[in-house]
Amino acid sequence: MSARRPAHGTRRADATRADRAGQAALWAITALVLLFLVAPSLVVIPMSFSAAELLSFPPPAYSLRWYREFVARPEWRLAAWNSVLVAVLVTALATALGTLAALGLVRGRVPARRLVTAVFLMPLIVPAIVTAVAVYGLYARLRLTGTVPGMVLAHTVLALPFVVINVSAVLQGLDPRLEHAARSLGASGARTFWLVTLPLIRPGVLAGALFAFITSFDELVVALFVSGIEAVTLPVQMWSGIRFEINPTVAAVSTLLIVLSGSVLLLTGAARRRPR
Repeated sequence: MSARRPAHGTRRADATRADRAGQAALWAITALVLLFLVAPSLVVIPMSFSAAELLSFPPPAYSLRWYREFVARPEWRLAAWNSVLVAVLVTALATALGTLAALGLVRGRVPARRLVTAVFLMPLIVPAIVTAVAVYGLYARLRLTGTVPGMVLAHTVLALPFVVINVSAVLQGLDPRLEHAARSLGASGARTFWLVTLPLIRPGVLAGALFAFITSFDELVVALFVSGIEAVTLPVQMWSGIRFEINPTVAAVSTLLIVLSGSVLLLTGAARRRPR
C-alpha cells in the first residue's frame, strides 16, 4: 500500500503541472490575439502627438498641435457637438423604447414572439450599407436628410437591438413572483414597474444605454448617407479629413474616441457586475 502512494502523488503532481502549463499557454495565446486586435488602434495614439504635417509613424517629433487644431476649427467643434447631441437623444429614445419592447417580449403574450424578436434584431443582421440606402430612400421623400431629428431616428433604429438584448437578458433571470407579489398587495402596473421591476433590471438598462450611446457616437455608414451639410457628425468629419487633408487631426480625434469608447466599455462592465 505504501508503495502506491508515491506513484499516485507523482501522477497528481504531473497533472497539476500540465494544467498550469495549459493555462499559461491559453493566457499567452489570448494575450497575442488581443495584441493583434488592439495594436492597430494603439498606433494611432502616438501619431496624434506628432509634430509632422502628415500622418507618420513613428512621429519625428511630439506636439499637442493637432489637439489644439481640433479645438480651434469650427467644423470639428460643430461635428463634435452634433455627435454628442445625437448620441444623447438616441440613448434616451432607444433606452425607453428598448426597455418597453423587452418587457413586452419577455413578460407579455406576444404572438409570433420569435418573429417579432428577429425584427428587433434585424439592424444587427442586415449590412450597414443596405440599411443606409433604405434610410436614405425614405428620408429623401420625407425631407429628413441633413437634419438632426432624422439622424436621431436613424441611429435609434441601430441602437435599439442593444437595449433589447441587455434588458431581455436581465429580465430572463428575474423572478416574476416579485412582481406578482407587488400586484397582489394592491400596486398598479406602473407602480410595480417603477418600484420593483425597474430597480431590479437597472444594470441591464444602464448597459443597454451605454451601448446605445457608443453605437450612435461611432456610427459612420448611415451618417454618410443622411448627414447632409447640417448634421455632420464626428465620424463623418473624420472621413472627410482622411480623404482631403490627411493630417494628424484625424489621429487626435481617433485617440479621443478610443478613450471615450474604452471608458464606456468599463462603465458597461461595472453596470453588469453591479449586484441586483
